[in-house]
Amino acid sequence: MELAYVCDWDKRQRNSHCPSVPLICSWSCRNLVAFSTDIKTEEDSKDVSHMIHIMDTEHPWDVFSINSGHSEVISCLEWDHSGSRLLSSDADGQVKCWSMSDHLVNCWENTLSSSVDGDPIIALSWLHNGVKLALHVEMSGSTNFGEKFSRVKFSPSLSLFGGKPMEGWLAVTVSGLVSVSLLKPGGALLTASESLCRLRGRVALADIAFTGGGNIVVAATDGSSSSPVQFYKVVVSVVSEKCRIDTELLPSLFLRCTTDPQRREKYPAVTHLRFLTRENSEQVLLCASNQNGSIVECWSLRKEGLPVNNIFQHRSPVVGEKQPTILKWRILTTTNDLERVSAIALPKLPISISNTDLKVASDTKFCPGLGLALAFNDGSIHILHRLSLHTMGMFGPSSSNQRPGDESALKRSRAAGPVLHFKALQFSWTSLALAGVDNHGKLHMLRVSPSMGQVLEMNTTLRHLLFLLEYCMVTGYDWWDVLLHVQPSMVHNLVEKLHEEYMRQNQALQQVLATRIVAVKASLCKLSSATAARACDFHAKLLLMAISSTLKSLLRPHLLNTPDRSPGDRLTEICSKNTDSDIDNVMISLKTEEFVLDGPPLQSLQQLIQWVGDFVLYLLANLPNQGSMVRPGFGFMRDGASLGLLREMLVMIRIWGLFKPGCLPTFTATSDNQDSLKLLFRLLTRLWLCSRDDGPAQDPDEGLIDECCLLPSQLLVPSMDWLPVNDGVIVRLQGKQPLRLLFGNANLSGGSAPQELFNRCSGSQRTDHLRCVFLGVCPTEESKACTRCGCTTMLRSPYKTNAMKQWEQRWSKNCLCGGLWRRIPHTHS
Repeated sequence: MELAYVCDWDKRQRNSHCPSVPLICSWSCRNLVAFSTDIKTEEDSKDVSHMIHIMDTEHPWDVFSINSGHSEVISCLEWDHSGSRLLSSDADGQVKCWSMSDHLVNCWENTLSSSVDGDPIIALSWLHNGVKLALHVEMSGSTNFGEKFSRVKFSPSLSLFGGKPMEGWLAVTVSGLVSVSLLKPGGALLTASESLCRLRGRVALADIAFTGGGNIVVAATDGSSSSPVQFYKVVVSVVSEKCRIDTELLPSLFLRCTTDPQRREKYPAVTHLRFLTRENSEQVLLCASNQNGSIVECWSLRKEGLPVNNIFQHRSPVVGEKQPTILKWRILTTTNDLERVSAIALPKLPISISNTDLKVASDTKFCPGLGLALAFNDGSIHILHRLSLHTMGMFGPSSSNQRPGDESALKRSRAAGPVLHFKALQFSWTSLALAGVDNHGKLHMLRVSPSMGQVLEMNTTLRHLLFLLEYCMVTGYDWWDVLLHVQPSMVHNLVEKLHEEYMRQNQALQQVLATRIVAVKASLCKLSSATAARACDFHAKLLLMAISSTLKSLLRPHLLNTPDRSPGDRLTEICSKNTDSDIDNVMISLKTEEFVLDGPPLQSLQQLIQWVGDFVLYLLANLPNQGSMVRPGFGFMRDGASLGLLREMLVMIRIWGLFKPGCLPTFTATSDNQDSLKLLFRLLTRLWLCSRDDGPAQDPDEGLIDECCLLPSQLLVPSMDWLPVNDGVIVRLQGKQPLRLLFGNANLSGGSAPQELFNRCSGSQRTDHLRCVFLGVCPTEESKACTRCGCTTMLRSPYKTNAMKQWEQRWSKNCLCGGLWRRIPHTHS
């Protein structure tokens, strides 16, 4: 493990912020991190506000701090399965649901709330949606994504009509009460509470897990290591429009350390109780501690045969009769005496732990998902194997020279002041990064090596990273933490191997992942200066695919009883078969009545049509320049599918221009009688014929290159704003030195001036990358930017036509690349 960056509060904020107790941290599947602190309302006042801080890991300084309104200290933070909503609870029994305002990661609002008045909440979870994947390391060499990442049969906690999972959350209180809040389709909350057992008692620690049958399991303890750890089955149902909760007592366990005569009184308190994964209620992790040290135990629930009395053993067996069984907790392993544990992080990667998968993972040194993290009071972090609890990796000061409980060392550390240590830890969703908040409120981001520091061959390392990138593609999770481990020398090989694996999938899956793989490639290519031009091409391809699907969706069949193919499909088929370089001849072979549209939609989409025309002109004009140096646009010269898309759109635009000349792209030509669209189609067709998928790739002939050389003298070639500015940290984490950042300050170079988001040359036009319009040199409109690629667009729409509103609504939640939006400030002159 190594430190990637540290984000701290400035001096004024540092004096007012103090970590809350307990300090909570949570990491969503969209790479949003939330953590809590308390802030003094006045410098000398004892009154504090309980704050929630939310940030995306690519822009950690752009933190959104919420005065949560909780009257007591925040006890739990929990993201939902989509990573777009956050639950918070406090020691007064209040639960609040936070959602993005306008789908912006740095704007949040409280939308729902529930309460168990005066009863502190100690465990909180969203209900399970029934979706569970298993990642099979054994099948990492397979060509089928379905074999690598299999869908596990898993039932949601509560289903609506038709099997749709019902949303809601479940909370456990300190008095042994379980409270369920269900979100009805209309938006109203349905709430109910029930005692975990008949004899309610104090519950100091609890955790929640789910079973494949749709049940919920709650583990609870009163905090004393001499008391049993109780387990309860919770079943949630809706009867007569009312929420019903049924509970049942399950087998319990006593800690092993309490049965050891030498340790019976040594660790009096249970400080951590966690299920190893939320989808596995049969493995639990327990930590017992004293003031100076801790011990960790891992338990597993197993089915064992129940011994039968001798009286019944001599009778004749009945056909089909099975031996009675009973569920019993058995200890898997335990650690030696450790330094006092201050925080625990459990892996979220759903790796299969079958014997064959574990053996392959051991042989190939694939460690993500197999390790859990323990933070200690001496400031160190240890990664332990989730089953054997042996040490896999370490970070921070070594405690090998100090025995737990060493009084002299303890006195020296107290004299030196409080030791910096982590109060909260969270793994990323591929277990390749670890976020920790220390006792001073600073956020630390750590890389966790896929091999835990073991030396691997380059091919093995690439295979591990490729496996996790494929997992992110299939699930839709953010792959930011995987990029932390990609070196510039790996980028080209990863992009090529990823493309090879993608092309081996069936056609249906390729269509589903078409935009996602382009976004992954773009993110990879930004990490190396040698592939930055390819990143430009991938971003342009995302926009090209989006415009193509939008323009084709406007087409309607002339007759209702048409074949199953849409007009867009017929256009693709005809354009792929017709190799004529004359656009009018291709247009004649189409049913032009399917292209008849009203004038307003075409006119409102003119800037998108203009981008297509400018893009084709730019590509052709730069064809002679594609030599040894790879320039933007080079990736399209051999991409027959993308050139075919451009060719189809030019045909559509040509037909629409007959009905509405105002929608045609405008070109600045040196001759008045120049048919620019016809010229571009002819040259584009010749280039497309050289790179068609159904034939061998050929180099453009000399005649085509000569004609492209003449293009700048016939048409004014526009300057294309290729690549959105990436002002995040990922491209700056290639070195070994960690970045030192400040919350609220975007200056990455250590200077005092904040970083300019649009770092183009002075006087250059700023661009709205989604609407394909210029914003001027000093735009005053409020804007938003993608957290992943940096794509910028206006926050409010200036258009009123339905066609443009539909285009904008496609990207209201996510960018073209799938990244989230964040609000950026005005740009002043």
